[in-house]
Amino acid sequence: MQEWTNWFGTLGDSVADIGNPFGAGTTVSNGSASNGGASKLSGYSIIDAESLADAASKANKCPVLQSGGTVEVYEALAM
Repeated sequence: MQEWTNWFGTLGDSVADIGNPFGAGTTVSNGSASNGGASKLSGYSIIDAESLADAASKANKCPVLQSGGTVEVYEALAM
């Protein structure tokens, strides 16, 4: 937990939502459901960034990377 606190501290005001871990998931396709999320995501955080490249740079020190995990970075589109 301390690594997460430290990482969020380095991001400062760009942290819009520290997020939460995900629990069990289900993938729904063509009306049927299967256990487990297809993407295998384990949680989320929302970070303000100037660009997708800037967001990826900020994610580069996410603690999940220390254990061999990966981080997927997406742009949220205005609706």
